[in-house]
Amino acid sequence: MKPNSMDAPFDLARLFAALADPTRLRLLGLMDGAEVCVCYFVEVLGQSQPKISRHLAYLRNAGIVRARREGKWMHYRIERPGDAGAAAILGATLERLKADAEMEADRERLSQMCCEPQGLVSLAGPPADAGVVASGGGGELLGPL
Repeated sequence: MKPNSMDAPFDLARLFAALADPTRLRLLGLMDGAEVCVCYFVEVLGQSQPKISRHLAYLRNAGIVRARREGKWMHYRIERPGDAGAAAILGATLERLKADAEMEADRERLSQMCCEPQGLVSLAGPPADAGVVASGGGGELLGPL
């Protein structure tokens, strides 16, 4: 059953477990207010793509991250839970992450890779040194998350 299903209560234990890992918190900090390609997570966090993908899957299963495919690249963004209590917990966590020095450093590294930090919604491809050519991106903004 989907975590955000209207028929089932939101799984708070799964939410807290998702928030209990430093890598997942860093991923959430990078996605706060933006949609980000997995290739940028790998570059910013300096971790392998399979490890990043496992953490992103955990966040998706907790019902707080949504993914979409663009060509061969996956893009991720935060999805606010429909449950008011879960949304408040996620919101408070994201606010706290804004004040964290490591999170600030991560966001700065991400902004150095991209020309506009607020334009991280639809990325055209991987970082330049990744050695992979991505299919073209649309560059369209999705609006407020």
